[in-house]
Amino acid sequence: MLRTIATALAATALAGLAQAQDAEEALTVIHAGWLLAIPGEAPLEQQSILVRGERIEGIQAGYVTPDGATVIDLSDDYVMPGFIDSHVHLQSELGPGRRFNTFTESPSDLAFAGADNARTTLMAGFTTVQDVGGNFEAALALRDAVDAGFVPGPRMRVAGTAVTPTGGHADVNGFALDVLHQFTSPTACNGPAQCREAVRTLIRGGADVIKITATGGVLSDTAAGVERQFFDDELESIVEAAHMMGRQVTAHAHGVTGINAFLEAGGDSIEHGTYLDTDSIRLMRRNGAYLVPTVLAGVTVAELAETADFMTDNQRAKSRAVGPQMLEMARRAHDGGVTIAFGTDSGVSQHGDNAREFELLVEAGLTPMEAIETATIHASRHVRMDSDIGTIETGKYADIVAVDGNPLENISELRDVDFVMKNGTVYLSE
Repeated sequence: MLRTIATALAATALAGLAQAQDAEEALTVIHAGWLLAIPGEAPLEQQSILVRGERIEGIQAGYVTPDGATVIDLSDDYVMPGFIDSHVHLQSELGPGRRFNTFTESPSDLAFAGADNARTTLMAGFTTVQDVGGNFEAALALRDAVDAGFVPGPRMRVAGTAVTPTGGHADVNGFALDVLHQFTSPTACNGPAQCREAVRTLIRGGADVIKITATGGVLSDTAAGVERQFFDDELESIVEAAHMMGRQVTAHAHGVTGINAFLEAGGDSIEHGTYLDTDSIRLMRRNGAYLVPTVLAGVTVAELAETADFMTDNQRAKSRAVGPQMLEMARRAHDGGVTIAFGTDSGVSQHGDNAREFELLVEAGLTPMEAIETATIHASRHVRMDSDIGTIETGKYADIVAVDGNPLENISELRDVDFVMKNGTVYLSE
């Protein structure tokens, strides 16, 4: 009897597996009116994208309908690769209670908040993000839940807590001394040995990328400025330890002294880059480093400094000084030939409003096509996933978005995405 039951259960399991495999192998065809398959190249008209399972099986001219295929009609739409935001903070959003999240919310709370923000981000057309700061446990749990299909959201690369000097931008600050001692960052470090240990601890925990705070920051409640906060030997130890274990290092950096010191140490990318100069541009071009300008964050804090009542005096002063500089910084970097990867710092700005960064990049002098390239071609290389995402080509993940107007004529069309597919699954279809 037991053998009979076991045989029946095995047969049922095999039948279920076969059905799942059949479902995975089902063919979907997208009829695209205009297809921007490889940003930077001219759009193609009346194309069919063949999707099987999670990946793109092929692209054919004209509207083809193979037998048994499910057809998605986007013949009136502009179809593009899913967008990539290289700088987000999914666990929170700037507001009156944000400073106290550390004391009032558990990693589980933050993961659930992150799940809600992840869904919002996906529905805005962003199918991949790099989450560069927040509770490490919550970030890892959310990343893995998205990968497992438990939570709808963008594919995530996670940094976890930033490597910071004691008292630096990513350390706890602005509270009483006993609170500071109790809640200091687990990746705060001093001296090369401690900094190497912080990097290795993050990699052991599962970090995909290492983020450091090479300078002071705007929203930390301390009057420590926005210039460099690490010594040369500390920067060198961080970069060397990360590279030795196959990880990139990206730096939150506003002040030029921190930007240039980090680049001299061999760093891979700069987040923000507010006060970069000609030497910064030279170093980025020499190193092949990316700039993630997060202009939206600068505009947001400058606006909030005049309207919000929850900013501290330190935050408000730095927001007024730094925020208005970031649009011109992006213009200088673009004119200087720096490679820009799209990033918003969402969590400072509202989640789901990521595409406003496209408008700001165009205001900074990029063409609409160049702005789209920052969130596709360039960002895919920046996050080291260009073999899988960033273009619509055979073999890549079926990450596909569409809008009903021409974004090359009006970049604001990207703020109203009508169709989102990630890994071959449709999440939005209006």
